[in-house]
Amino acid sequence: SEAMMRFAAFITGLALSLTSACAEDAANPTYFDYRIINTYPHDDDAFTQGLFFEDGILFESTGLRGQSSIRKVELTTGEVFSRTDLPDNLFGEGIALAGDKIISLTWQAGKGFVFDKNTLVELSSFSYDGEGWGITYDGAQFIMSDGTATLRMLDLETLDVTSTLDVTFRGKPVRRLNELEWIDDAIFANIWGMHALVRIDPNSGVVTGVIDLRGLLPEEDFTEGKTNVLNGIAYDPDTKRLFVTGKNWPKLFEIELVERP
Repeated sequence: SEAMMRFAAFITGLALSLTSACAEDAANPTYFDYRIINTYPHDDDAFTQGLFFEDGILFESTGLRGQSSIRKVELTTGEVFSRTDLPDNLFGEGIALAGDKIISLTWQAGKGFVFDKNTLVELSSFSYDGEGWGITYDGAQFIMSDGTATLRMLDLETLDVTSTLDVTFRGKPVRRLNELEWIDDAIFANIWGMHALVRIDPNSGVVTGVIDLRGLLPEEDFTEGKTNVLNGIAYDPDTKRLFVTGKNWPKLFEIELVERP
């Protein structure tokens, strides 16, 4: 459709634009390439939705009806050593951690869950309007994406929406915001279908950085009909390590961002 073509053109421009506006333009983002620091095995049956790193463990949520789960993963081996499956009728989405509680979203059911971090046992559930995509925790509140260009801020206790944030790139809305991660006082986001991450100012919603991840997964690691899009961002603030992967990718990468001159 024409709308899809316009969207594709916008995404292409966002990912590939290497030129800068005038230097004093505050809305001009910084572009980053990447350097691979480590490569780890990843379960290629995991349709990765949410990812975070805590206590030396990767926590991952997976999607697709009948295959959705919350899992603990050993980083270096990719071994899943603990998991809780969601009901078969639900399509799992993002996860975030606050204290000892994991908040989990589902795609179109308007239902989320709270799990115990240590046991992955369900503690409670909650509801929300619209779709659930990604979620992260900024130390005070949850930040949730729903596939649009607007992020929702959720109260830590009630999980009610307290405010919203419109995300823009050079004045244009950035739609399909997906998996989120809070890194050094900024929101990092996957954009569904795009081989790049964006860094978002949490106060203005302006995209301040674009991380170009094209070529991250080597072509020989793609399986036709299985390997899916880039998705999944985890950060270890103690060691400043940044991890990224994709849906049904056989590898997970620790990367370093390299600012483009």
